[in-house]
Amino acid sequence: MKDLISRRLALRTKFKRNQRIFGAWTSFAHPSISEIFAGAGVDFVGIDIEHSTISQEQSQRIIAACQASRTPCLPRVASHNMEMIKRLLDSGADGIIVPMVNNLSEAEEIVSWVKYSPVGKRSFGVARAQGYGKNFDEYTRSWNRSSTLIIQIESMEGVENIEQILSLAEIDGVMVGPYDLSGSLRIPGQLDHPKVKAACQRVIKACTALGKSCGTQLIEPDEPGIRRAFNSGFNFVVLASDVFILWKWAERMQNNIKRFRKA
Repeated sequence: MKDLISRRLALRTKFKRNQRIFGAWTSFAHPSISEIFAGAGVDFVGIDIEHSTISQEQSQRIIAACQASRTPCLPRVASHNMEMIKRLLDSGADGIIVPMVNNLSEAEEIVSWVKYSPVGKRSFGVARAQGYGKNFDEYTRSWNRSSTLIIQIESMEGVENIEQILSLAEIDGVMVGPYDLSGSLRIPGQLDHPKVKAACQRVIKACTALGKSCGTQLIEPDEPGIRRAFNSGFNFVVLASDVFILWKWAERMQNNIKRFRKA
Protein backbone atom coordinates (compact mmCIF):
# COMPACT_ATOMS: atom_id res chain seq x y z
CA MET A 1 0.00 0.00 0.00
CA LYS A 2 2.84 2.43 0.76
CA ASP A 3 4.28 1.94 -2.73
CA LEU A 4 0.86 2.50 -4.31
CA ILE A 5 0.26 5.66 -2.29
CA SER A 6 3.74 6.89 -3.22
CA ARG A 7 3.05 6.48 -6.96
CA ARG A 8 -0.34 8.12 -6.55
CA LEU A 9 1.19 11.08 -4.75
CA ALA A 10 3.98 11.34 -7.33
CA LEU A 11 1.41 11.71 -10.11
CA ARG A 12 -0.51 14.42 -8.28
CA THR A 13 2.75 16.22 -7.56
CA LYS A 14 3.57 16.25 -11.28
CA PHE A 15 0.20 17.88 -11.97
CA LYS A 16 0.71 20.38 -9.15
CA ARG A 17 4.15 21.32 -10.47
CA ASN A 18 2.95 21.63 -14.08
CA GLN A 19 5.49 19.08 -15.27
CA ARG A 20 5.21 17.40 -18.65
CA ILE A 21 2.83 14.48 -18.29
CA PHE A 22 1.92 11.77 -20.77
CA GLY A 23 -1.26 9.71 -20.63
CA ALA A 24 -2.64 6.72 -22.51
CA TRP A 25 -6.35 6.19 -23.11
CA THR A 26 -8.39 3.01 -23.38
CA SER A 27 -11.95 2.62 -24.63
CA PHE A 28 -11.84 -1.18 -24.85
CA ALA A 29 -12.32 -3.34 -21.81
CA HIS A 30 -9.56 -5.90 -22.09
CA PRO A 31 -6.85 -5.24 -19.45
CA SER A 32 -4.13 -6.47 -21.81
CA ILE A 33 -4.47 -3.21 -23.75
CA SER A 34 -3.84 -1.20 -20.59
CA GLU A 35 -0.86 -3.37 -19.71
CA ILE A 36 0.65 -2.67 -23.13
CA PHE A 37 0.04 1.07 -22.71
CA ALA A 38 1.54 1.04 -19.20
CA GLY A 39 4.66 -0.59 -20.65
CA ALA A 40 5.26 2.52 -22.77
CA GLY A 41 6.24 4.49 -19.68
CA VAL A 42 3.22 6.80 -19.59
CA ASP A 43 2.43 8.66 -16.37
CA PHE A 44 -1.15 7.39 -16.22
CA VAL A 45 -3.73 5.37 -18.12
CA GLY A 46 -7.20 6.85 -18.54
CA ILE A 47 -10.30 4.71 -18.89
CA ASP A 48 -12.94 6.22 -21.15
CA ILE A 49 -16.20 5.16 -19.56
CA GLU A 50 -18.06 8.12 -21.06
CA HIS A 51 -17.85 7.01 -24.69
CA SER A 52 -17.47 3.25 -24.40
CA THR A 53 -19.23 0.11 -23.15
CA ILE A 54 -16.75 -0.45 -20.31
CA SER A 55 -18.58 -1.55 -17.16
CA GLN A 56 -17.81 -1.08 -13.47
CA GLU A 57 -16.48 -4.64 -13.18
CA GLN A 58 -14.31 -4.24 -16.28
CA SER A 59 -12.99 -0.93 -14.97
CA GLN A 60 -11.77 -2.60 -11.79
CA ARG A 61 -9.82 -5.16 -13.83
CA ILE A 62 -8.20 -2.39 -15.88
CA ILE A 63 -7.31 -0.47 -12.72
CA ALA A 64 -5.73 -3.58 -11.23
CA ALA A 65 -3.77 -4.29 -14.43
CA CYS A 66 -2.42 -0.73 -14.52
CA GLN A 67 -1.40 -0.74 -10.89
CA ALA A 68 0.26 -4.13 -11.28
CA SER A 69 2.33 -2.44 -14.00
CA ARG A 70 3.11 0.39 -11.54
CA THR A 71 1.09 2.94 -13.51
CA PRO A 72 -1.69 5.05 -11.95
CA CYS A 73 -5.16 4.78 -13.47
CA LEU A 74 -7.63 7.65 -13.86
CA PRO A 75 -11.08 6.64 -15.15
CA ARG A 76 -13.20 9.22 -16.92
CA VAL A 77 -16.75 8.90 -15.66
CA ALA A 78 -19.73 9.09 -18.01
CA SER A 79 -21.46 11.94 -16.19
CA HIS A 80 -21.64 13.90 -12.94
CA ASN A 81 -22.68 10.89 -10.92
CA MET A 82 -21.78 10.43 -7.26
CA GLU A 83 -22.49 6.70 -7.28
CA MET A 84 -20.28 6.02 -10.31
CA ILE A 85 -17.41 8.07 -8.89
CA LYS A 86 -17.69 6.37 -5.50
CA ARG A 87 -17.66 2.88 -6.98
CA LEU A 88 -14.68 3.60 -9.23
CA LEU A 89 -12.69 5.07 -6.36
CA ASP A 90 -13.54 2.13 -4.12
CA SER A 91 -12.38 -0.12 -6.97
CA GLY A 92 -8.93 1.39 -6.49
CA ALA A 93 -8.73 4.22 -9.04
CA ASP A 94 -5.93 6.69 -8.29
CA GLY A 95 -8.15 9.64 -9.10
CA ILE A 96 -10.88 10.61 -11.49
CA ILE A 97 -11.49 12.59 -14.68
CA VAL A 98 -14.87 14.31 -14.93
CA PRO A 99 -16.28 15.54 -18.26
CA MET A 100 -18.24 18.69 -19.10
CA VAL A 101 -17.69 20.82 -16.00
CA ASN A 102 -19.44 24.11 -16.67
CA ASN A 103 -19.42 26.18 -13.49
CA LEU A 104 -18.18 26.52 -9.92
CA SER A 105 -21.22 24.84 -8.39
CA GLU A 106 -20.68 21.69 -10.44
CA ALA A 107 -16.97 21.67 -9.61
CA GLU A 108 -17.64 22.03 -5.89
CA GLU A 109 -20.07 19.12 -5.98
CA ILE A 110 -17.53 16.93 -7.78
CA VAL A 111 -14.86 17.75 -5.19
CA SER A 112 -17.29 16.77 -2.43
CA TRP A 113 -17.82 13.37 -4.07
CA VAL A 114 -14.12 12.66 -4.58
CA LYS A 115 -12.56 13.77 -1.29
CA TYR A 116 -13.11 12.51 2.24
CA SER A 117 -14.15 14.74 5.16
CA PRO A 118 -13.26 17.43 6.11
CA VAL A 119 -12.59 18.45 2.48
CA GLY A 120 -15.49 16.55 0.93
CA LYS A 121 -18.27 14.10 1.65
CA ARG A 122 -17.02 10.84 0.11
CA SER A 123 -18.50 7.97 2.07
CA PHE A 124 -16.24 5.54 3.91
CA GLY A 125 -16.47 1.96 2.71
CA VAL A 126 -14.42 -1.22 2.48
CA ALA A 127 -13.51 -2.50 -0.98
CA ARG A 128 -10.47 -3.13 -3.18
CA ALA A 129 -9.11 0.40 -2.70
CA GLN A 130 -8.84 -0.11 1.05
CA GLY A 131 -7.29 -3.57 0.70
CA TYR A 132 -10.70 -5.04 1.59
CA GLY A 133 -10.21 -3.56 5.07
CA LYS A 134 -6.55 -4.37 5.67
CA ASN A 135 -5.29 -0.94 4.56
CA PHE A 136 -8.33 1.12 5.54
CA ASP A 137 -6.56 3.57 7.87
CA GLU A 138 -3.57 4.11 5.61
CA TYR A 139 -5.73 4.61 2.53
CA THR A 140 -8.22 7.02 4.09
CA ARG A 141 -5.50 9.09 5.79
CA SER A 142 -3.59 9.56 2.55
CA TRP A 143 -6.41 9.87 0.02
CA ASN A 144 -7.13 13.60 0.08
CA ARG A 145 -3.49 14.58 -0.42
CA SER A 146 -2.53 11.86 -2.91
CA SER A 147 -5.53 11.52 -5.27
CA THR A 148 -5.76 13.38 -8.58
CA LEU A 149 -8.84 15.23 -9.80
CA ILE A 150 -8.94 16.33 -13.44
CA ILE A 151 -11.91 18.16 -14.93
CA GLN A 152 -12.76 18.65 -18.58
CA ILE A 153 -13.75 22.00 -20.04
CA GLU A 154 -15.85 21.23 -23.10
CA SER A 155 -18.36 24.06 -23.42
CA MET A 156 -18.26 27.82 -23.78
CA GLU A 157 -20.00 28.07 -20.41
CA GLY A 158 -17.05 26.24 -18.89
CA VAL A 159 -14.60 28.49 -20.72
CA GLU A 160 -16.36 31.62 -19.49
CA ASN A 161 -16.36 30.33 -15.89
CA ILE A 162 -12.83 28.88 -15.96
CA GLU A 163 -11.27 31.25 -13.41
CA GLN A 164 -13.99 30.55 -10.83
CA ILE A 165 -13.77 26.79 -11.39
CA LEU A 166 -10.00 26.79 -10.98
CA SER A 167 -10.26 28.65 -7.68
CA LEU A 168 -10.77 25.24 -6.05
CA ALA A 169 -7.46 23.93 -4.69
CA GLU A 170 -8.57 20.31 -5.08
CA ILE A 171 -8.68 20.54 -8.89
CA ASP A 172 -5.27 19.45 -10.14
CA GLY A 173 -5.71 19.96 -13.84
CA VAL A 174 -7.93 20.58 -16.82
CA MET A 175 -8.37 18.62 -20.03
CA VAL A 176 -9.68 20.69 -22.89
CA GLY A 177 -12.23 18.89 -25.06
CA PRO A 178 -11.91 20.50 -28.51
CA TYR A 179 -14.59 18.33 -30.14
CA ASP A 180 -17.28 19.30 -27.66
CA LEU A 181 -16.03 22.88 -27.66
CA SER A 182 -16.50 23.02 -31.40
CA GLY A 183 -20.03 21.69 -30.93
CA SER A 184 -20.72 24.31 -28.25
CA LEU A 185 -19.61 26.93 -30.78
CA ARG A 186 -21.89 25.35 -33.44
CA ILE A 187 -18.96 24.44 -35.67
CA PRO A 188 -18.72 20.71 -34.83
CA GLY A 189 -15.52 18.98 -35.82
CA GLN A 190 -13.77 22.17 -36.94
CA LEU A 191 -10.92 21.83 -34.45
CA ASP A 192 -8.67 24.31 -36.27
CA HIS A 193 -11.32 27.03 -36.39
CA PRO A 194 -10.09 30.32 -34.85
CA LYS A 195 -12.97 30.31 -32.34
CA VAL A 196 -12.03 26.85 -31.06
CA LYS A 197 -8.37 27.80 -30.84
CA ALA A 198 -9.23 31.02 -28.99
CA ALA A 199 -11.36 29.12 -26.47
CA CYS A 200 -8.54 26.64 -25.87
CA GLN A 201 -6.08 29.48 -25.36
CA ARG A 202 -8.33 31.14 -22.82
CA VAL A 203 -8.37 27.93 -20.76
CA ILE A 204 -4.60 27.53 -21.10
CA LYS A 205 -4.06 31.14 -20.01
CA ALA A 206 -6.26 30.70 -16.93
CA CYS A 207 -4.48 27.46 -15.97
CA THR A 208 -1.09 29.13 -16.34
CA ALA A 209 -2.15 32.12 -14.23
CA LEU A 210 -3.63 29.94 -11.49
CA GLY A 211 -0.93 27.26 -11.46
CA LYS A 212 -3.05 24.41 -12.80
CA SER A 213 -1.99 21.78 -15.30
CA CYS A 214 -3.69 21.91 -18.68
CA GLY A 215 -3.85 19.09 -21.20
CA THR A 216 -5.46 17.77 -24.32
CA GLN A 217 -5.83 14.55 -26.28
CA LEU A 218 -4.01 14.05 -29.57
CA ILE A 219 -5.49 11.94 -32.36
CA GLU A 220 -2.11 11.26 -33.96
CA PRO A 221 0.60 11.85 -31.36
CA ASP A 222 3.70 12.06 -33.52
CA GLU A 223 6.68 14.15 -32.42
CA PRO A 224 5.63 17.35 -34.28
CA GLY A 225 2.11 17.10 -32.85
CA ILE A 226 3.36 16.63 -29.29
CA ARG A 227 5.76 19.54 -29.72
CA ARG A 228 2.95 21.78 -31.03
CA ALA A 229 0.79 20.89 -28.01
CA PHE A 230 3.54 21.81 -25.55
CA ASN A 231 4.46 24.97 -27.46
CA SER A 232 0.81 26.09 -27.41
CA GLY A 233 0.80 25.98 -23.60
CA PHE A 234 -0.40 22.50 -22.69
CA ASN A 235 1.78 20.65 -20.20
CA PHE A 236 0.14 17.23 -20.46
CA VAL A 237 -1.05 15.22 -23.41
CA VAL A 238 -3.10 12.07 -23.82
CA LEU A 239 -1.39 10.10 -26.55
CA ALA A 240 -4.29 9.04 -28.78
CA SER A 241 -6.29 5.98 -27.64
CA ASP A 242 -6.80 2.38 -28.61
CA VAL A 243 -9.77 3.49 -30.74
CA PHE A 244 -7.73 6.16 -32.54
CA ILE A 245 -4.86 3.74 -33.14
CA LEU A 246 -7.14 1.12 -34.69
CA TRP A 247 -9.08 3.74 -36.66
CA LYS A 248 -5.90 5.10 -38.22
CA TRP A 249 -4.59 1.59 -38.88
CA ALA A 250 -7.82 0.69 -40.65
CA GLU A 251 -7.58 3.82 -42.83
CA ARG A 252 -4.03 3.02 -43.88
CA MET A 253 -4.79 -0.64 -44.55
CA GLN A 254 -7.90 0.24 -46.54
CA ASN A 255 -5.79 2.48 -48.79
CA ASN A 256 -3.15 -0.23 -49.15
CA ILE A 257 -5.76 -2.82 -50.07
CA LYS A 258 -7.30 -0.51 -52.72
CA ARG A 259 -3.91 0.20 -54.27
CA PHE A 260 -2.91 -3.44 -54.49
CA ARG A 261 -6.28 -4.53 -55.84
CA LYS A 262 -5.86 -2.04 -58.66
CA ALA A 263 -2.30 -3.22 -59.42
